[in-house]
Amino acid sequence: MNAPSSRPTTSLTSREVRLAAVPRGLPQPADFTVEEVEVPRPAGQVLVRNQAFLVFGGLRTLLGGAAKDTPVPGLAPGDVLFGPTVGEVVSAGEGSEFAAGDVVSHLLGWREYALVPEAGCAAVDPALPDPVAQLASGSAAYGALTRVTGVREGDVVLVTGAAGGVGSLAGQIARLLGAARVIGTTGSPGKAGRLVDELGYDAALTAGSWRDAQGAQAQRDFAAQLAQAAPDGIDVLLDNVGGPQLAAAVKAARQGARFALIGALSGQLAAEGTGGSAPVEIDVFRLILKGVTLRGYLGAEHPGVEEEWAKQFGAWLRAGEIRYPLTRFTGIDRAPHALKELTEGRQFGTVVVELPPRG
Repeated sequence: MNAPSSRPTTSLTSREVRLAAVPRGLPQPADFTVEEVEVPRPAGQVLVRNQAFLVFGGLRTLLGGAAKDTPVPGLAPGDVLFGPTVGEVVSAGEGSEFAAGDVVSHLLGWREYALVPEAGCAAVDPALPDPVAQLASGSAAYGALTRVTGVREGDVVLVTGAAGGVGSLAGQIARLLGAARVIGTTGSPGKAGRLVDELGYDAALTAGSWRDAQGAQAQRDFAAQLAQAAPDGIDVLLDNVGGPQLAAAVKAARQGARFALIGALSGQLAAEGTGGSAPVEIDVFRLILKGVTLRGYLGAEHPGVEEEWAKQFGAWLRAGEIRYPLTRFTGIDRAPHALKELTEGRQFGTVVVELPPRG
């Protein structure tokens, strides 16, 4: 066991992002404040200087006041935001397994310094060539594709919301697992081009975007594009969106198709509402006739996936077999703007805020 760090742990101040008001619609920078606070003296916790944290769309649900039965609690005005983070240990208590200088991950992001219970810290896997890769959202895609749907040689795989943090890795994972054809969806032609040119998608669909339209017409537009890209139907769906795209995917299902639902962006990032629901009408008769399995994916139900993913992701990165699209914002003051950019669909891949040391 390591001795406690001799680094100073007093007279530290930290800036942190707090919710100022429940957003009306998609969150705006004015809904947040960046406050400077004194860091309390550690009392058995690990003191971590955060280096980077993940900006993720699920925050919309937690901010909107409609969070119910979610794995983590909702946020009220005055609360500090949180999320996956990597940082360097400043000090740890006597007998701790951590020491000053260790790089760890935890969930107390959106602040420069965090006091984290030791049980809430994990050493960043050395298999990853860059600690920021710890913030990749690929474990959900990897878990869904290996535990829920499986991917068989020759499968046609559809990934909705393919330009986000999960989707930008999901199509590549499906290919590495043996898929014959991978199709993605996104909201803009520019992103569609990047999915094909940079990430190896065979086709990228933009019609029927849930950001621009809902209902029957959006479903018809999307179904027409999907029929052209997959004339014989799809075997696997990794769904980040829901809405008309899920409804159209049901109609395109091959016999025995396997669907995994890992996101609901049609509700979470809708301009109206609170992001707490994502209703959609699907053809149950089609599900029955085609023997389609449809299941939601929760990482907590699949222990071991995170560790397995980290090792596999590291190996793929080192071998150059997978790309990790990353958008970086620098400085905690930029964090509310980064969230706005993400929820409005203006970024590609994983979005992180990096926190350089203050001079």
